[in-house]
Amino acid sequence: MYQSITPDTIGAGYRRQSLTLAITLISLGIAPHALGQENQEPERTFLLDQVTITGGAQRIEQTPGSAQILSREDMDRIGSSDPSKVLRAVPGVNIAEEDGLGQFPSISMRGVRPERSGRINLMEDGILVGSPAPYSAPAAYYIPPIARMDSIEVLKGPSAIRHGPNTVGGAINFISTPIPQEPSGSIHYQRGGRNSEQTHATIGGTEGQWGFLLESFANSTDGFKELDFPTSGRQSDKPNNPKPETGLNRRNTVAKLRWNSDPAATLYQEVELKVADDNRRVNETYLGILPEDFKDNPNRRYAGSQFDEFNGSNRLYQISHYLELSDTTSVSTSFYRTETTRNWYKLGSVNNGDGTNFVGIADILQNPNDNADAMAWILGNDVRFGADRFTINADSRGRVRANNREYKVEGVQVKLDHRYNALGWSNEVQVGARYHEDEEDRLQWDDTYAMENGNMVLTEEQRPGDQTNRLTEAEALALHIQNTATRGPWTLQAGLRREDIKEVRRDWQDGSSRDNANLSNGRPRENRTTVWIPGVGAVYRFTDQWSALVGYNRGFSPPGNDPDSKAERSDNFEAGFRFRDSFTQAEVIAFYNDYSNINIECTNVGAGCNAQDIGNTQSVGAVDIYGLEALVLHDLGQSQGLSFGLPLSAAYTFTDSEFGQDIGGDAPNQWENARKGDRLPEIPEHQLNLGVGVVQDLWRVNLNANFTSGTQAFADPAKRDLKIDSRWVLDLAARYQILENVQLTGRVENLLDDVHVAHHRPAGLRPGAPRTAWAGIKVDF
Repeated sequence: MYQSITPDTIGAGYRRQSLTLAITLISLGIAPHALGQENQEPERTFLLDQVTITGGAQRIEQTPGSAQILSREDMDRIGSSDPSKVLRAVPGVNIAEEDGLGQFPSISMRGVRPERSGRINLMEDGILVGSPAPYSAPAAYYIPPIARMDSIEVLKGPSAIRHGPNTVGGAINFISTPIPQEPSGSIHYQRGGRNSEQTHATIGGTEGQWGFLLESFANSTDGFKELDFPTSGRQSDKPNNPKPETGLNRRNTVAKLRWNSDPAATLYQEVELKVADDNRRVNETYLGILPEDFKDNPNRRYAGSQFDEFNGSNRLYQISHYLELSDTTSVSTSFYRTETTRNWYKLGSVNNGDGTNFVGIADILQNPNDNADAMAWILGNDVRFGADRFTINADSRGRVRANNREYKVEGVQVKLDHRYNALGWSNEVQVGARYHEDEEDRLQWDDTYAMENGNMVLTEEQRPGDQTNRLTEAEALALHIQNTATRGPWTLQAGLRREDIKEVRRDWQDGSSRDNANLSNGRPRENRTTVWIPGVGAVYRFTDQWSALVGYNRGFSPPGNDPDSKAERSDNFEAGFRFRDSFTQAEVIAFYNDYSNINIECTNVGAGCNAQDIGNTQSVGAVDIYGLEALVLHDLGQSQGLSFGLPLSAAYTFTDSEFGQDIGGDAPNQWENARKGDRLPEIPEHQLNLGVGVVQDLWRVNLNANFTSGTQAFADPAKRDLKIDSRWVLDLAARYQILENVQLTGRVENLLDDVHVAHHRPAGLRPGAPRTAWAGIKVDF
C-alpha cells in the first residue's frame, strides 16, 4: 500500500510508467498540467504518470480524501490472484463473495450496493473499461486479472469526482504492467491443488524511441465443488470415471507498443497502442445448496446445475497520446474501445410437474417443502442424491436460461493540466472531458430439460431472442475541473463535475425481428439526466508527521433507462488524520454518506426478480451510511534495528447503515420488505485485515489474516435466518531467491481450512473456497 515503508515498495507505488493515453484533442486549446516529479535528464518522460488516478504515493499525503495504492510488492505479500483477497487489504472496501474463485467479485466501497460492483468505477490505466458497459449495464461480469497488474489504486472522497459516473463509493484503478526501459522479461509458473495452474509471462523493452511489451496470463483449475452426477467419482459404480469440472479456464494477453519523440524535442510527446484479449470458461452456477446438505458437504453441487457454464470474452483497443507543451502544461488523450460477449447458461427455474408454472431456484431453495417436486428435480430425481426426501416426479421440468449478451464501449478522454502560482499559492488545475458510448445487447433463450436418474435430457429448445430481445444504449458527456492549491501547511482542493447522460432501451417482442412494428409498447424507453457534482476538501499539516483532512462531495449514480427512476444522490462527508515517520504510517478517516435517494437494480443474481423486470432500477428513498476506516503499517525490524524486516499491517473498517423508511414487497432482490431503521444487507459491520511478515535478503514469509463479521444476506424480516457467516481466513505466502534471477514461490490460501457460508444468493448456501496450496517458480531475464 502507499504507506509501505520498504524502499522497493515505495518506489513501486509511483515509479514512472509509459503513458497509456491516446491521440490528442489539442484543438480544444486548453492547457493541462504536469503534476508531481521534476524532469529528469537524460531520460525525459511524464511529469506525472498519466495512468494513475491518485498521482502516486508521494501525492497521497496531500490528498483531501481516502486514497491507497497496492503495489506489486504488496500484492505479492498477500500472495493471491483473487481480487476479493487483495482488495480486502484496503480499508473501506467490502467484498460479497459468490464463486470462491474470484471470478465474479461484488465490490462495495463505503457501504454502496455491492452487487456486481455496479456502483463503483472500475478502471484500467485510468480509463473506464473495467465494466463491460459502465452506463447502460454497469454489472461487472468482467474484471481484468489482477495477477498481471503492476499496482492497484483505490480513491474515495472529493478527489474521486474526476472519475465518474459513480461518485458515492469511489474508483478502483488497475494499473497494468508498464513497458520496461531495458530489455527484460519474466515467467512465473504456479501449480496448486485440484489441478490448478497459473502462468504469467512478460517480455519487453525500449530501444531508442520505441518500446514494446508482450504479456500473457493463464489460469485454470478443476474447481473445489463436487457435482452430483451419476457417472462421476463416488456416485458411480464404474471404476476410474472422471469427475466433472467445476472450475475455470482463462487466457489473457496484452500487447503494447510505444513511440516517444526525442527527449530534446521542443514539444515532447509519446504515443502508445494497447491491445488486450481475454477469454474465460467458468463452470459456475447460480444454484447453491440446502442448509442440511451444507452441513454434510459444503462443497456439494446439485445435479440440476450439471450444464451450468459461463463463457465470456473481452477485447480492448486503446491508443493514447501525451504532449508536453511546457514545463507546466501538458495534455493527454485516449481513444478506447471494448467488445465483450458473455453467455451464462444456467438453471433458472423448475416446475412442480404441472408443465406450466415454473418457480425460480431461489424460491425453491428457500421453500423446498412447498416445491417438493421441483426440489427433487434439482436433486436429480435420484435417490442416490437424496431426491426421495421430496417428491420425485418424472413430469417435472427444469428451464436453463442462456443469458446471452454482447457489450460495446467506445469513447475518448482528454485531460488538460496546468501548474501555476497565484496570490502566494501553488496551484495545479486539471480540466477533463470524456465522451462515452456503450450498449448492452440481449438475445436470450430458455432450454427445457427432463431429469432421468441424475441426467438432464433436453426436451425443448428455443432460439436466441425467444426470451429477451433487448438493446440498451447509453451516451454520456462528462466534464470536470479540479484545482489543488498549496501554501505552507495547507492544501485546498475544489472541483466540479458535470454528467450529461442519455439512455435508451428497446424491447422487441420475444422471438420477433427487430423492426419498429415489433417494439414492446410501440416505442423505446428513454431517460435523460444532467447533474452537477461538486467536491471540496482540505489538508492541514501540523508537523512533518501529522496532518488532518476534511472533505465533502456530492454522490451520484445514473438512474438507468426508466424515465420514472430517479438518480441516486447523496451528500458525502469525511474527516480524519494521517501520520507518517521513517517506520510507521497510519490514517484514521470517518465517513458519512447521507442518501436522499438510493437505487437498487433488479437482477438475476440478486435472487428476487421477475424475468420481465430484470434490468429495471427502482428508487427506494433515504439511507444513511456511516463508518470508520483505519490503517496502520509499521516495520518492527527497521524500528528496532534488527537484521531482518518485520513488517506489520492492520486495516480496519466499521460500517453501519439504516434505511430511512419502510420498503415494500415490490423492491427487488435483497432489499425487499426492508423496514425503517434496518441495516443494509450484505455489508458487514466489522472487517479487519492483519498482516505480519519476516523479510531477509533472500527470503520472505507473510501471514495475512482477514476477519469479516456476520451479516444479513437479505433485509426481509422473514429471511433473517439467512446470514453470511462471520469468519477468520488466514493466508500464507513465501518466496525464496535461489539464484540472482530465480525465485521459488509458495502460498496456502485458507490455511486453517475455515468452512463458512459466503452468501445465500443467488439461490441457496454458497461456500467460501477451502484450503488450497500452491508452489511455483519465477525466472527473470
